[in-house]
Amino acid sequence: MTKNPNAPCLQNYNLVKTFGGGAPAKAEVAGFDRPTPFTPAIDSQYEFRNEILTDVFGWWLMGEGEGLFLTGPSGSGKSSLIRQVCARLCLPMQHLVGHARLEFPEMVSTIHITNGNTRVSYGPLARAMKYGHVFLLDEVDLIDPSTNAALNEVIQGKPLTVPETGEVIQPHPMFKFIATGNTRGGQDHHGLYQGTVGQNLAFMDRFWTVEVGYPAMETELRILKQAASLPEEILRSMIEVAHGVRDAFMGENDEAHSCELTFSTRTLLRWSKAMAYFGPMGKKTGIDPIVYSLEKALTNRANPETKRFIHELTQRVFGA
Repeated sequence: MTKNPNAPCLQNYNLVKTFGGGAPAKAEVAGFDRPTPFTPAIDSQYEFRNEILTDVFGWWLMGEGEGLFLTGPSGSGKSSLIRQVCARLCLPMQHLVGHARLEFPEMVSTIHITNGNTRVSYGPLARAMKYGHVFLLDEVDLIDPSTNAALNEVIQGKPLTVPETGEVIQPHPMFKFIATGNTRGGQDHHGLYQGTVGQNLAFMDRFWTVEVGYPAMETELRILKQAASLPEEILRSMIEVAHGVRDAFMGENDEAHSCELTFSTRTLLRWSKAMAYFGPMGKKTGIDPIVYSLEKALTNRANPETKRFIHELTQRVFGA
């Protein structure tokens, strides 16, 4: 079989030049010289955090035969980090979101029946192993532990068999297995993430674990400045409100109230964009653009008590 001349070629990327830090100066990883249809798009406004990149690329360079598990609160940027790493390295990615009814065969293959003819196609896991893609399994702690147990050998670099055809897929050298979860794979003792289940210890023992928290205030400030043209003092106040809500969500503040939802960076971006849009209408319509945009971004889905708490917090931070 002749090689496709249009197929991407392997290329080494210097981590410091590509990501701006987070690795030894001369460290390199393999990628491709051009994107494929499965490569995520580059977000030019995305800001990498060096302390997390250091841990991720430690696994990337040394974690052969093990997976990478990213844990952290909702909206802290676990999945977007992997997407943007793949985008910068021109790596194709297969993405699957876990849920309670997900079964292992769905990851491996799909059966199609057309005009009485049966055809078997690769599922996202088989495709990633066959062609050297990054496999990202989100919300792994929502999946039944018995389903995840079937992944043990795959994570360790063992071959995968497609049941319907008997094909044995040897893992491509570029194949990577990455999972994310809001818990650390154990029980959710705080009751923050309904539906999560404790995972089998043998399964979790096959991962490097990296914790991804919310960005520092200055990092979030830079992110918001790129998204919306608002005064810096306004943006700083918005971030202060977000921190107050996060503390209540995690039970780390002195307030009697605890939130059933949190304030992710994604929600902050939504709030800032809504504020920039509704702000000029304030004088004409009589609405308070801070509160009005906050309702659209977050609090309209909160219960009445939480909504009142967040709005009171916002008024304290912003003042009259």
